[in-house]
Amino acid sequence: MKAKERVMHLLNHQTPDRMPCFAANAAVTYDQMEAVQAFWPEGHEKAGTMARLALAAHTVLGLDAIRVPFCQTFEAEALGCKLKPGGSEGIPGIDFPPPYNIDDVPVFPQDFLSRGRIPELLKAVRLLKKELNDDVPIVGGIVGPLTIAGALLETVPLLRASIKTPEKIRPFLEVAEKAGTALAQALVDAGVDIIACEDMTASPMLASPDTYRNFEREYQTRQFEAIEVPKILHICGNVDLIVEYMGRTGADILSLEPKASVPLAREKCGSDIILMGGVDTVSTLYLMDPATVRLECERAIADGVQILAPGCAMAPGTPLENILAMVDVARQH
Repeated sequence: MKAKERVMHLLNHQTPDRMPCFAANAAVTYDQMEAVQAFWPEGHEKAGTMARLALAAHTVLGLDAIRVPFCQTFEAEALGCKLKPGGSEGIPGIDFPPPYNIDDVPVFPQDFLSRGRIPELLKAVRLLKKELNDDVPIVGGIVGPLTIAGALLETVPLLRASIKTPEKIRPFLEVAEKAGTALAQALVDAGVDIIACEDMTASPMLASPDTYRNFEREYQTRQFEAIEVPKILHICGNVDLIVEYMGRTGADILSLEPKASVPLAREKCGSDIILMGGVDTVSTLYLMDPATVRLECERAIADGVQILAPGCAMAPGTPLENILAMVDVARQH
C-alpha cells in the first residue's frame, strides 16, 4: 500500500498491509535538515523551507505521514502574543508579557487567517499537496483551547483561575477554540488530510482533571465537530485520569505518551478509538540505542497501539538510526 492508503485503511477500521508509523507532533531533526538542506528558523517562517522539512519526514525518516507546522505558536501569535524566536536550533515560543489579564475580554480578530505566519503555513500545505500527489497524508497541527488560553494569559494565572474563578476562563477558551478551529478549517481547505490537536496545558500534570472534564472537553468537542477530516488529540504526560473524557471529544485517534496506559485507554474509550504512540521521545528515542528503541516499540505494540509513533515531539538531535529502528519495527507488523 501507499502511505495514505495504509493510514486511511486503519482510520476506516480496515486492515492495512502493515502498521502505520508517523508522528502526531513535530518530527524534525538536524539530520533531516542536513539531508534536504532546509533549516530553522526559515522552516518556521517560509513556506518553501517548511514544505521541504515536512516532506523529509517521509523521504528521510520513512514515516507514513508528514506534519506541519513544527511549533505551537501560530494561533497565539495571530491573537497578539509576542513571539520568542527559536533560532537555528530550536522552536519559537511565547514571550512575556501576555496580551491579556484574567479580567479582560479577549477579542477574536476578523483577519485572523492573514496574521503572522499563517499565510506561509497554508502555502506550505498547498506546495506539499502538489508535490505528494495524494500518496502521503498530510497532518496539520493546531493547538488546543486551554493551551492557547494559557498563551493569552500565561499558564500560571490561567490554571489559578481555573480553580478559583473558573467561569472567568470561558471567554479565553471561546476565543482559543475559534482560533484553532479557523486554522484547522483553513488547513483542510489547503489540502490537509488529518488534523492533530496538541493541548499540552490540559495535561493532568498541569491542569486539574476537573478543569478538563467541566470546561476544556466542551470546547474540544465543539472544535472537533466543526472539523470534517479525521482528528488526533494529543495531551502530554500521564492522561489516565482524563482519557475517558478525551475519548468523548470526537477525536478519531488518541496520541499517548508511554506514561499513559494504553490498555486503560482501550478499556475507557472502547474499540472505535485508534491509539497511537509507543516510544518515549527523550529517555529512549533521543538517549538510547536502536536495540532499546526496538524493545520499547514491541512493548507498545503488545499493549495495543495501532499506530507506532513517538510519544510526543521529537528532540531535533534525535539520532537518525533510532528513528529508522522505530519505523522498521512498524514495517514488521
